[in-house]
Amino acid sequence: MFLSDKELAAFLSISRATVWRWTAERNSFPKPHALSPGCKRWKKAEVDDWLEELSSANRSVG
Repeated sequence: MFLSDKELAAFLSISRATVWRWTAERNSFPKPHALSPGCKRWKKAEVDDWLEELSSANRSVG
């Protein structure tokens, strides 16, 4: 399943601008896949894995 920037923003409860900023600035944030020229989407499974890594990292710190 692929998510658009709008769908990803809603899923993460962030703005679309934040999705693109995280894509550019955070090495660990999943990169979008170009499905066609001008059409980029994120794999939901990769986003889920990223969220799990964040959760695991937070548990190990606390």
